[in-house]
Amino acid sequence: MEFLVNSKLEEYLENLSVEEDPIVLEMEKYAKEKDFPIIGREGGRLLYLLTRLKNPRLVVEIGSGFGYSAYWFAKGLKKGKVVLIDYQEKNINLAKEFFTKAKLLDKVEFRVGDAIEIGQEYKNIDILFLDLEKAKYMKAIKTLEKNLSPDGIVIADNVLFQGKVLFEPENKKAKILNQFNKYMFENYFSVILPIRDGILVAVKKS
Repeated sequence: MEFLVNSKLEEYLENLSVEEDPIVLEMEKYAKEKDFPIIGREGGRLLYLLTRLKNPRLVVEIGSGFGYSAYWFAKGLKKGKVVLIDYQEKNINLAKEFFTKAKLLDKVEFRVGDAIEIGQEYKNIDILFLDLEKAKYMKAIKTLEKNLSPDGIVIADNVLFQGKVLFEPENKKAKILNQFNKYMFENYFSVILPIRDGILVAVKKS
């Protein structure tokens, strides 16, 4: 994956965020070995900070992979839970292993299946995290935004899509992400942070 930040700056930021949590390090090692896309350490630290600031009761992930982003949410929780949803059972099973090692099972709920369909079961979502197939971002937000709490936060990863939203706008996924980004800025108070592949953070307009 090509990142938006200069590689030297990326290295500088990584060196600043010295990580001693063995679960984080193990997850990052697995992602690197398997070439499994994750939000990355800077992205994870952002999720942790937002969780501490928001103090949510319910975090719902739409596309959890093997639980890297959920782990950062869970670490930041004072109460409540994180719902991990992924369509691949093997990913959820691996996530269970990591959360068992971390002794955080009391903070999470695991679901396997269509993340958008399952996500509709949850009401008053304080943080909705989107990291599913990019072609489904618009469907996800339009389906699930009614389930947000009044001051709920939406976080979406990969919204700059390796810069293709600007440099390859005719790319099918880039088109959908451009539609999604436009929708989020028109209907929410949004910001896109150029962390790795672009992370959008938004709240409903008051």
